[in-house]
Amino acid sequence: MPAFDNKSDHLKSLMFILDMALVVLVYVLAIKLYPYLRGGETIDEPVHFGLLPIILVVFGMGRTSLARNLDIQRQTLLAQYFCIVQELLLTVGALVLIVFLLKLGTVSRIVIVTFGVFATIALMLVRRFIVWLYITRSSLTTDNHLRVLIIGSGRRARMLADHLAQSSEWGVHIVGFLDPTGESAGRRATDEILGHVDDISDVLRDNVVEDVIVAVPRSMLGGVQKIIDACQEEGVRLRFMADVYDFEAARIQLTLVNGIPLLSFEPVAREEGALLTKRIFDLVVTLAAMPIILPIFVLVAISIKIDSSGPAVFTQERVGLHKRRFQMFKFRSMVEDAELRLGEVEHLNEAEGPNFKIKDDPRVTRVGRFIRKTSIDELPQLFNVLAGDMSLVGPRPMSVRDVNLFDKGLQRKRFSVRPGLTCLWQISGRSDLTFDDWLKLDLEYIDSRSFWLDLKILLMTIPVVVKGSGAV
Repeated sequence: MPAFDNKSDHLKSLMFILDMALVVLVYVLAIKLYPYLRGGETIDEPVHFGLLPIILVVFGMGRTSLARNLDIQRQTLLAQYFCIVQELLLTVGALVLIVFLLKLGTVSRIVIVTFGVFATIALMLVRRFIVWLYITRSSLTTDNHLRVLIIGSGRRARMLADHLAQSSEWGVHIVGFLDPTGESAGRRATDEILGHVDDISDVLRDNVVEDVIVAVPRSMLGGVQKIIDACQEEGVRLRFMADVYDFEAARIQLTLVNGIPLLSFEPVAREEGALLTKRIFDLVVTLAAMPIILPIFVLVAISIKIDSSGPAVFTQERVGLHKRRFQMFKFRSMVEDAELRLGEVEHLNEAEGPNFKIKDDPRVTRVGRFIRKTSIDELPQLFNVLAGDMSLVGPRPMSVRDVNLFDKGLQRKRFSVRPGLTCLWQISGRSDLTFDDWLKLDLEYIDSRSFWLDLKILLMTIPVVVKGSGAV
């Protein structure tokens, strides 16, 4: 049964991958160190390396059987260390047994013992580091907590809130409660009741909410379709304590919280393996590009400073995943006081909908026109990718001003995925598209995203950027 919050499963997967990598590294080091431990004596390395797949299989089986109920937050480090020792004893024991049965006389006992001892120490040190980094540090701020809105304000809702607080290794923050009956209106100020259930669209719009949980009997839910519609429009995951309703979900998942069954309906699929692959791909590509990109950064920054006064890099608050705000970096392409002069040019806006575009914006500098045409002004956002605020591919992050002008709940579904440097609209006309077409392409990407689609978009973005078509 998966954990209530996907971050816990994500952490366990990362730990398993990291531990497997450490096992490989330590075993290779044990083989390579043998000549130094034995005064230059050599061993049959191909035979030893041939045992590595067996080591990984046995260690993986040990992790699956011995640590499937791993609870990093609540288990003591001593208990986790004991589990690590068991896994490695099983691995080393199986290795010794195979060497004995196959009569592999050339396999060194020193290599096996060195591997067992150092692998135990390495895994213990890494486990201690992970517990400190992901639990102790992350728990100091609610920014890392799962943010939950509960439909209900009675005993069932309060019981659920108490259980949720005890269920997550990463922490759960209850955003508030919505009253389905209206009987709790007088207690709103002191009891975290944000309003009536009819206010759900406004509450989801104005708050950072990742999960909505319905915690009332079916008899009290006359307007459940309104809740479903609001969650689908915003791209927010919906869970029920009880009955299943008609909900067009990308994934339905059953989760147990201290014996309470919760059904999750996700309008946007969040496959943890795919998200992890996407994040690793973002980091690898971005870091690999840095040696090429950094000299360009320096040249562009110098050009901007020579052309006009002000900082070379411009930061602006943008709205990201789950409507969390972050500072997005760009090379400054306008005059220093461009933000203050926005009111002067607001009437020149040529874009339909909430976004703001002017083809010949008088605030743009000479260097700014070039770096906009070539999209060089967007390069500093690679640091946003490294920080985890953005991805290489995803809907473009929008400014707070533009988001506040959204007139349809469905427009905010784009916040259910991490924003990116490029997306379908970049390879389909860029600024030549209307806002409705732009939104349609963003929603199409959200519903059909995959690793191969991301790769295709990245490759097709290159010629579009080189040509400068559709850039403003």
